[in-house]
Amino acid sequence: MQIIRVKPTENLQSILSNLSEPSHILLEKGVFCQKIVIPPLCVKLSGSGRETTVITNADYARLRHSDGKEFNTFRTFTVCVTGEKCEISDLTVENACARPEINGQCVALSVHAKKFYGKNLCLKSTQDTLFCAPFPDDLVTRYSGLAPEPKTGETYYDGFIPRDQLYVEGGSVQIFENCKISGNVDFIFGGAEAYFKNCELVSLADARGYGYVSAPSHCLENKSGFTFIDCAFTSGGAAEGSVYLARPWRDYGKSVFINCKLGKHVRGELFDKWNDTYRDRTARFAYFNLDGEAAYEKTAAPWAKRLTAPQANDIINNFTLRKKEISGEK
Repeated sequence: MQIIRVKPTENLQSILSNLSEPSHILLEKGVFCQKIVIPPLCVKLSGSGRETTVITNADYARLRHSDGKEFNTFRTFTVCVTGEKCEISDLTVENACARPEINGQCVALSVHAKKFYGKNLCLKSTQDTLFCAPFPDDLVTRYSGLAPEPKTGETYYDGFIPRDQLYVEGGSVQIFENCKISGNVDFIFGGAEAYFKNCELVSLADARGYGYVSAPSHCLENKSGFTFIDCAFTSGGAAEGSVYLARPWRDYGKSVFINCKLGKHVRGELFDKWNDTYRDRTARFAYFNLDGEAAYEKTAAPWAKRLTAPQANDIINNFTLRKKEISGEK
């Protein structure tokens, strides 16, 4: 694997776009004011530390793209990962846009790789900070042009989501370890089998007065959804009792929380069903050994599942196997 060192003054996207073999990109200290797409090669991207190496951009959903259309959620990313396998470590990815209640969603990292390993990362934004592909099936159909328009009967592809990002056949496995991820509304969302180990999830203040950490959109056939193990849920300004751990973006969304510490900003119900839906009947949310659980046993949403110790251990063991598979550890 070739090693390439890159300075903040260089065009990182040009270097990535011209790769012809698996590569390890070493980013030097500094701020990379760039929007990048990591190509479908086995790429390893490393910084000098998440406090000293920063990739930043500030696109937002209601910004007009050069094609005249709004960016909407999925074109706002600062870094987008594609391909079979990618590893990113020791850096910060930031979407510097603020005030999502006015500007809309603003993604920092969008992961479309089948295998992804993120370590010692800081992901910073507000609404929709981290997208863990794949997309919900209905969005794939809608944006690929497979379904006819109700009024005209025509099918089309408008380029809103690149075709190579629409499909992740066979699903994807993503691992985030020792990461700090901040946001306010749905700041971890998508349909990947994703694991968060020893991470800090920071809920920021929001003018709307409420927040949600995760918004899973898994299909019923997905046995594993978002899994948070040994994580700390902290407040970065969010008011006491204003944040839910999860709400289902689609009917069978799955989020599991094991051995986690919760700040006072987390609501006693822990989970929300998503507006006026019936997803409390289908969503798969579960928890085990949460800090302050004696209280949560009385207040947690009754449709969420409290795991047994053997069930929690099975999930932890599955994470260990997945980590070896993705990271190559023995």
